[in-house]
Amino acid sequence: MARAGLSVDRLIAAAADLADEAGFENVTLSALARHFGVKDASLYSHVRGLADLRTRLALHAGGELIERIATAVAGRAGKDALAAFAGAYRAYALEHPGRYAATQIRIDQSLIADSPAMRRTAEITYGMLRAYGLDEPDLTDAVRLLRSTFHGYCALESTGGFGAARPVQASWDKAVEALHLALTHWPRETPGDEER
Repeated sequence: MARAGLSVDRLIAAAADLADEAGFENVTLSALARHFGVKDASLYSHVRGLADLRTRLALHAGGELIERIATAVAGRAGKDALAAFAGAYRAYALEHPGRYAATQIRIDQSLIADSPAMRRTAEITYGMLRAYGLDEPDLTDAVRLLRSTFHGYCALESTGGFGAARPVQASWDKAVEALHLALTHWPRETPGDEER
């Protein structure tokens, strides 16, 4: 592919495709330079280095993920919203394993604050959880519960980690039901709890 027309957007799109095809850990400047038929040094006019490339990829993938979730939860509340959120999350993780892996890297908090996609993620996630009557610090705890449950399930499923005969979808549906019950009967934070 020719050097002409190379841009940050094209670079990140190619990195996203490479992540899904070869794995996030194989997204390198050299691999992308080969893809575009340019020298590695040519990419430095678009990204500052590998860490910058991967951060941009993470923000890009996070934007794709929240768009899918936003579409799924639109007009829903309570258990229906939770199930739609969970289903969209799982579908993205399984369909785009490399992009999804990118969303799990640690990103500088200042970049998150400046990212419209990350702000939208917080708005949609916290909005769904507020429908359960949660406020801080319970909101943060609930977000951590959902993320760890969804991520753990998707990580195990993607590697064939569920060997029992029971359909994986049935267990997923039960997990979402259990999360709904946990959120409905959430143990509320009381003053002094954080000091224990």
